[in-house]
Amino acid sequence: MSKVAAPKAKPKRAERVIDTLRARIASGALAAGGKLPTEVELIKEFGVSRTVVREAVAVLSADGLVQARQGAGVFVLDKPKDGLGLLPDLPGRLTAVLDVLEVRMAVEIEAAGLAAQRRTGAQEAEIREAFERFNQDLETGQPTGNADFAFHRAIAEATNNPYYVEILDVLGRRTIPRDLVSMAAPEYVLSKPYLETMQAEHAAILEAIARSEPAAAREAMRTHLAQSQRRYQVLFQKTAGNRTVTTERDLAVTLS
Repeated sequence: MSKVAAPKAKPKRAERVIDTLRARIASGALAAGGKLPTEVELIKEFGVSRTVVREAVAVLSADGLVQARQGAGVFVLDKPKDGLGLLPDLPGRLTAVLDVLEVRMAVEIEAAGLAAQRRTGAQEAEIREAFERFNQDLETGQPTGNADFAFHRAIAEATNNPYYVEILDVLGRRTIPRDLVSMAAPEYVLSKPYLETMQAEHAAILEAIARSEPAAAREAMRTHLAQSQRRYQVLFQKTAGNRTVTTERDLAVTLS
């Protein structure tokens, strides 16, 4: 696979926006059910670009703190809607992962094809930026979940159909399978080889979108999500029914 050219990652300007809004939500300054400041207001307050504000809102949405409502704005949720608290056991989490992946296959395969047809230069740049942030986080040993979600959300935005974005925002944190599983089995899905395999799949999707090849983009996304299904199905089979995994190394190999 050819290497995808991408600009050097920019400083994480979104973190300041994320941390500030998260603190306001935690303190009650932004109350449950209340509306976040508009995009224009946030740009003015923090002195950042529209892309940075959108990234910050996407992360808060992925964390289950806010939800975008088409035509109305972004609102603070009463409580996280990712359902993590209802899934204390690994098999339960894996069932949720497989259910979400089934929905994502119905939505994101076509989204990738539409992005290849409709994306603007600015939208392609946002996809590339998220891809490169994943690389940077991987290299520095930082969690890659936020960059992963940003990558898939940027593709949804590149369809220029707001409902694709809305679906991912509703799924939120559940969009990224390892965010569910890592809490119960962090050693299984956070290894560098596992994440490098996933990033190679992302590269294939990005390359197809950049070449404006809808069929190839759909196939690359289908492969990515199908591989995720396979990995988590294997993990589920190994953990369900009181079946134990012999060693962490064995499972890591299985998931690679």
